[in-house]
Amino acid sequence: MNVYTYKTAGGKDLIIEFIQSLDKPEKAEGMLILKILKDGSSVELAKLKAERFDGAIWEIKFKNHNRIFFVFENENDIYLLHACKKQKNKTELKDKRLVFQRCKEMLKKR
Repeated sequence: MNVYTYKTAGGKDLIIEFIQSLDKPEKAEGMLILKILKDGSSVELAKLKAERFDGAIWEIKFKNHNRIFFVFENENDIYLLHACKKQKNKTELKDKRLVFQRCKEMLKKR
């Protein structure tokens, strides 16, 4: 499976940067999630705690309230839109807006 991470106009990879900033156990789990997504095994994908966030947007929850938001373009391409640590019971409005904004950007590029 092809996994594309969100990059700024300057080429900064915000998803990888977020995962790299986590403490060792969280970082290890985040990197494992990326590996599972890239390998694309349906058995392994089913083990991830992925659930529909809103419409076509999904989220993977992992250690200590971390989230990765993504969308499938097709059966072979996944776009990771945003990664954050959930601070409250619901996803913060600023994070939600960012996810939708990046999804729109991704759709325009394709």
